Amino acid sequence: MEKKFRLRKNREFKVVYKRGKNFWNKDFTIFIRPTKRKTVKFGVAITKKFGKANKRNLIKRRIKEIIRLNIENLKLGYEMVILPKQNTLEISYTELEKSLLKLVNFAFKKVLD
Repeated sequence: MEKKFRLRKNREFKVVYKRGKNFWNKDFTIFIRPTKRKTVKFGVAITKKFGKANKRNLIKRRIKEIIRLNIENLKLGYEMVILPKQNTLEISYTELEKSLLKLVNFAFKKVLD
């Protein structure tokens, strides 16, 4: 995922947490906030409850790859923080992709309402 599509600073994450709406399913929780920018920005946050760094990095790499491959299908003008849940360690990449994209599309529809 390119740098222009990433949330990188702590204050960017805090703004999305504070001013955004949250949506969830069995695999993810996402916070989404509309912006006036012509881009979409993503951040991935994961706690140490997942285990050692190699497991946390695996999940982050998978999520970033899903976003990178599907960025052109996503709507512009949003900031989003993705929080994976514990069971994402056990599911396959394709199931992870389906779950995340379904939740993101649902969140876009709800935020527009």
